[in-house]
Amino acid sequence: MSFVVGLLAVAVFVLMAPALQHLARARSWSLGPVTLLAIAAVVSHGLGVTLGIRVVPQFQYWDAASIFGFCVMAYVFAFGSVYKSVSLDILLGLVDRPERRAPLPDIVERQVPDLFQGRIRGLIDGGLVRPAGSHFEATAAGRTMAGRVGWLRRVFGIGDTSLYDFPD
Repeated sequence: MSFVVGLLAVAVFVLMAPALQHLARARSWSLGPVTLLAIAAVVSHGLGVTLGIRVVPQFQYWDAASIFGFCVMAYVFAFGSVYKSVSLDILLGLVDRPERRAPLPDIVERQVPDLFQGRIRGLIDGGLVRPAGSHFEATAAGRTMAGRVGWLRRVFGIGDTSLYDFPD
């Protein structure tokens, strides 16, 4: 029965996570999508544990938590693979065209600059980068973040995968 409680908590999470994303966009909340996922995970997990304690006589927390954790991580991985993917944005831009194709210069000159502007705006809004004339420069917070990300990439063994090439 504890596994069922874990699955019910997953169902709450799966309903709550996109609802929070839609609500945040509609109300212009400043919370990022990943923060909203974390809120949905904490709330749905808390509700599941509360339900388990109150309803299941021999509630086994770790049984419920293992199912919940596995399913939520699968959701987060799927979310992360489609969230702000430049490659997928290009693909979707092609699919949305009536002829389902576009010449490379069209993609490079029209779609890529929009994608870049969105990404750089996020870095500026996050205080990690600032405009400096016709250039951009990393702020102190940006340099700190880059150091942490570089360290994590080395820990995870991420290197030249043809998508990312990071110096050690």
